[in-house]
Amino acid sequence: MTKYVIHGGKPLYGEVEISGAKNAAVAIIPATLLVDGVCRIENIPQISDVTLLLTILKEMGAKIRTVNKHTMDIDCSGIMSEEGPYELMRKIRASYYLIGAMLGRFGSSKVAMPGGCDFGVRPIDQHIKGFSAMGASVEVKNGLICSSVSGGRLKGANVYLDVVSVGATMNIMIAAALAEGRTVIENAAKEPHIVDLANFLNSMGADIMGAGTDVIKINGVKRMKGGSYSIIPDQIEAGTYIAATAAAGGNVLVKNVIPKHLDCITVKFEEMGVNFENREDAILVKSEGRLSGTNVKTMPYPGFPTDMQPQIAVSLSIASGTSVITEGVWDNRYKYVDELRRMGAEIQVDGKIAVIQGVQRLTGAPIKSCDLRAGAAMVIAGLCASGTTEVEEVYHIERGYEEFVGKLRKLGADIIGVEEDNSPYTEVKEILAI
Repeated sequence: MTKYVIHGGKPLYGEVEISGAKNAAVAIIPATLLVDGVCRIENIPQISDVTLLLTILKEMGAKIRTVNKHTMDIDCSGIMSEEGPYELMRKIRASYYLIGAMLGRFGSSKVAMPGGCDFGVRPIDQHIKGFSAMGASVEVKNGLICSSVSGGRLKGANVYLDVVSVGATMNIMIAAALAEGRTVIENAAKEPHIVDLANFLNSMGADIMGAGTDVIKINGVKRMKGGSYSIIPDQIEAGTYIAATAAAGGNVLVKNVIPKHLDCITVKFEEMGVNFENREDAILVKSEGRLSGTNVKTMPYPGFPTDMQPQIAVSLSIASGTSVITEGVWDNRYKYVDELRRMGAEIQVDGKIAVIQGVQRLTGAPIKSCDLRAGAAMVIAGLCASGTTEVEEVYHIERGYEEFVGKLRKLGADIIGVEEDNSPYTEVKEILAI
């Protein structure tokens, strides 16, 4: 789909099933390169980032079998090359996990500079710091990140991350799983998908302790065998439907979640007047009347997630009073603000701080998706706005949300997707029929 057309102003009612976690899947799939045997991965989200990664592995020689809509058998034992398809790899940020996986397996790798969302500089210097500490040399040549290890096998090392980095934590974990000796990652990130990656690797024979704390210890093993693993539910997808219900109003049961993972999100929406009822693996969201403003600062887990910042900004744009958002993780993550202003939002940005003066309502307008999470926020804006909103460049959204239009329609939203043949992922879907 190339754009969504939304007729706003309708509250959301019903149930929505949350898919597997994107941020876990895009690390677990590359990590199957380390495994000598078949990995059955369950609860895989059907999103374009996953399609790309599976296609990259298939192009490299992996055997991939579709068991059902959300389950894949992946066998990378036949892959002999440490270099993947350049044009596909450069389309996705998570391609950098292939560096750690190939270094761990082959002792060398050639990976295209990562792509993905553009909302500021996101260096991979902490990844390289970890690989270098384990004995790898890393340099950039002709758009490729080229890495190699003298002797062919990484060696365990102590790595202190200068900043809390989810990507670096996960990539170093992947690389260290088959390294010789013990690797210790200090100042590690603690997000749920880091724990999920560690659980996957351990289920395949790795020896990882401390995931979910700020010190992770990995004892390298010589071999990892095949097995089955189910990916956790997506915390950010669940948070997005919470934000949509908060903004549009209504009563929605968000199913297939781990409520504890959502505490850092729900606490802020409770301050805004949204009511929640936790179930065993679901959470009921109720939003009636006008929201109240609040202040939000994004932080590493267990703080409020940066990936929920654009979504809550939409809700705050129609809340009473003045709200302040402080972005504590990334630079320049407010590119979407200009799009919200087209809809009547009153937001002023100064560096990492956004001051939001709530308005009574947004009005529909032609807008575009700047990146994955900002794109989801634009859809939420369209849902709560009066009139018609057209959201363009929705391929960003489809990188991380499975059946977004279909799920919203089941909740009563008036939204349709417009198909065209020039999607950046059309050729990928033809290569890998999923």
